[in-house]
Amino acid sequence: MDRKYKGIICIILSSFFFAMMNVFVRLSGDLPSIEKSFFRNFVAMFFALILLIRSGSSFKWKKGNFPLLFMRSFAGTVGIICNYYAIDHLVLADASMLNKMSPFFVIIFSALFLSEKIKPVQALSVLGAFIGSLFIIKPTFANVDMAAASIGLLGGLGAGAAYTFVRALGTRGENKALIVFFFSSFSCLVTLPYLIFNFHPMSTMQFVYLILAGLAASGGQFSITAAYSYAPGREISVYDYSQIIFSAFLGYFIFNQIPDGLSILGYFIIVFFAILMFLYNKKEEKHQTI
Repeated sequence: MDRKYKGIICIILSSFFFAMMNVFVRLSGDLPSIEKSFFRNFVAMFFALILLIRSGSSFKWKKGNFPLLFMRSFAGTVGIICNYYAIDHLVLADASMLNKMSPFFVIIFSALFLSEKIKPVQALSVLGAFIGSLFIIKPTFANVDMAAASIGLLGGLGAGAAYTFVRALGTRGENKALIVFFFSSFSCLVTLPYLIFNFHPMSTMQFVYLILAGLAASGGQFSITAAYSYAPGREISVYDYSQIIFSAFLGYFIFNQIPDGLSILGYFIIVFFAILMFLYNKKEEKHQTI
């Protein structure tokens, strides 16, 4: 099979895993988002540890990379906690779409931290995606879900910042498994004091759902890593938005959730500008190879 199609299959598979992670997080009930985040990252830390040991890689980061690892981990932890809060309080597809604002935030943070210039098409896409997010957030005092939607958008911002620092670490040759292990360990350590002093007892099924959420997240992480090893992001990244389709179907059949008309319009606007960026990046790459 062509490597590009393998990449497409893997990224769609990762979207399914992440959608299932969201389902399990929601099914785990009224536990605090921080507690859910701890168990999700504990499972991911375990898998990253196995990967490091099996590969014989060092647990030591490259010189000068600690600040980037710290910022990636801090931003990623904020992103996960906010995303989990949104999952618990919004329609599943809405929470997933707000988290998918992260690629647009990457453009902004890359300009701020990596000194990359924002081109007109990129600026238009960021603006258009933000307008699309407003249809989901619906910023009016009459909207009781506005706070949760705003926190969901903050989760997308945190994820965008985290991906920017991952990109910076990649250019500095840092081990990918070490990045995941450092982030997961950092997140567990940061959230551990909350669990010690404010632990909410859980039922057996809640514990099982959280473990399943961690396993689904690990499956998503491994799948997306494989996807980008088969093909570059400019060729397959747009397929990551298939998570919205999975989330909408799972939300409907499991939780009887139906997104409203404004949210659906917001989905179309954001996906439109994601496709625009996808086509623009392919065109730029083609010009550079001529």
